[in-house]
Amino acid sequence: MILEITVNSVTSALLAQEGGADRIELCDNFHEGGTTPGAGSIAKARENLHIDLFVMIRPRGGDFHYSTLELEIMKKDIQSARNLGADGVVFGLLNPDGTVDRIHTAELVAFSRPLQVTFHRAFDLTPDPFTALEEIIETGADRILTSGQAPSAPEGAGIIASLVKQAGDRIILMPGAGINESNILELYRLTRAGEFHASLRTQRQSAMSFQREGIFMGNSTSSAYTHDVASPGRIRIMKKILASGSHTSDVP
Repeated sequence: MILEITVNSVTSALLAQEGGADRIELCDNFHEGGTTPGAGSIAKARENLHIDLFVMIRPRGGDFHYSTLELEIMKKDIQSARNLGADGVVFGLLNPDGTVDRIHTAELVAFSRPLQVTFHRAFDLTPDPFTALEEIIETGADRILTSGQAPSAPEGAGIIASLVKQAGDRIILMPGAGINESNILELYRLTRAGEFHASLRTQRQSAMSFQREGIFMGNSTSSAYTHDVASPGRIRIMKKILASGSHTSDVP
C-alpha cells in the first residue's frame, strides 16, 4: 500500500517523510492545483529525502492544453528534474476537445525516461474516463491520478473501482483528492487501489513577532503569517489504517 503525499515545500516534504510517507509529489502553487517547483527546491528535497520524489511538471495554472513554447518549457523542466535526481514526474496534457493529447503525452513520456510518469488529474477533465484510460495506457505512462471525475475521490469511488478493474495490471490507478483518515479505509475497500494520494496538512503559525494585519500577498483570504505543511501525525494514522485494511480478510 503506497501513500504519496503532495507538498509545496522542502520542509513539508521532510515532515511527510517523518510521518512515514512512501513517496513525495513536490509542486508549487497549491492554490492553482500545483505547478512546477524551483530547481533549488527539487535539489534540496532530493538531498534530504530517502523516499521517492516525484516532481510536478506544469508551467502554469489554468487548463491543460499547451502551446509549442509551453511544451518546450516542460521538456526543460523534466530534464532538470531528472538531472537533480527525481524518481518521477507528474504531468497531463489535453486537446481542446478535452480528450487526451496522446501525441504530445507519448512524446513527453519517452523524453522522461527512465523516470516514472504519472498522468495527473487533467484526466478528471476528459469527457470519457474509460476512453481516456485506454489512451493514456497507449502513451506508456505508469499511473493515473484521479478523483473518478468527481470533486473528491470518495465521491468518485464507483468510477475509480471500474477504472481499476478495466486497467488490470496495465497501469496504476491512484485515487486522490479529498482523502483523509476518516474515508481512506472505505475508499480502499470500494476501489481496491494499491496507491493513494493525499495532502494531510496542518497549519503552521509564523515565527514573526511583528505582524502587520490587513496587508495580503495573494488573495484576501490568505494570511502572510500562516502556512500549511504536511502533518506527520496524520500521515502516521493514515499509514496504520492502510496497513490494517490491507490485512483485513473480509474486504469485499
